[in-house]
Amino acid sequence: MPLLFDMPYQQLLTYPGRNPKPADFDAYWNRALAELDATEPQIELIPAKFQTTFAKCFDLYFTGVGQARIHAKLLRPVHAPTPHPAVLMFHGYSGDAGDWSGKLGYVAAGYTVAALDCRGQGGLSKDVGGVPGNTLRGHIIRGLDGTPDQLLYRQIFLDTVRLARIVMEMPDVDATRMGATGGSQGGALTLACVALEPQIKLAAPVFPFLSDYKRVWEMDLARDAYEELHSYFRKFDPLHLREEEIFEKLGYIDIQHLAPRIQAEVLLGVGLMDTICPPSTQFAAYNKIQSTKSLAIYPDFGHEDLPGLADRIFQFMGGL
Repeated sequence: MPLLFDMPYQQLLTYPGRNPKPADFDAYWNRALAELDATEPQIELIPAKFQTTFAKCFDLYFTGVGQARIHAKLLRPVHAPTPHPAVLMFHGYSGDAGDWSGKLGYVAAGYTVAALDCRGQGGLSKDVGGVPGNTLRGHIIRGLDGTPDQLLYRQIFLDTVRLARIVMEMPDVDATRMGATGGSQGGALTLACVALEPQIKLAAPVFPFLSDYKRVWEMDLARDAYEELHSYFRKFDPLHLREEEIFEKLGYIDIQHLAPRIQAEVLLGVGLMDTICPPSTQFAAYNKIQSTKSLAIYPDFGHEDLPGLADRIFQFMGGL
């Protein structure tokens, strides 16, 4: 194994995380879910231009909190039995739901697939904005100068829950046979979604983002995906007078604190040389999962394609 930049593997397995958890964390998310429940989804399904003989493809639109119109790609198998399982897919930071063709393997196997476009990123979902303060370079700090309810990832996490519930309520889907997967930001959204919607059965996150922000800062890795943390302090708190307040507020959208809610079985893919989302930050979340869980460890790999993992996840979802 190459020289590790983070901590030894055995230490990773017990690492408890560094970022503080707000005292009212659970009340915060219970209130957020109540807001989602009070928001009329206004679902719209539009047949897509892309179609195949074995998949019916739709642009799905729904309303999320703050009245943002959110887009997802929905693919339904033509010949699958009813009811059948479904898989939710979440994309990486700044990306989008991806090509239709990349989802056809699951559809051919008899799954409905729904892939979210995150607000204000590379897809068709709306970002309603309306927050005070800085929004430079990214979404982690979006709303950080307002109230915790204005944090953008609060809204995005709730969008994953709404998508899951919409799919669960489809008459051709078996709500007890749902899975979720994604890498990086998509890995974080996978864990957030299954934490906030406990009916989901299986989760396969890959090198999840949005975990243990203070650890990222202390490792001097607040660059690349986390670069906005670096920019925020340099421009708006250069003396770190608000450091404790800032990291505590970020704790509301730290997936490690949602992890104890997870009831799904979890398969986590990790590259031990990941300098984008350091392994310790990923284990901060993994170690708090109390449900059945397992690891796919790649000692020589970083934040990149992990060979064979997509196939393993596909077979893992076969347990639905």
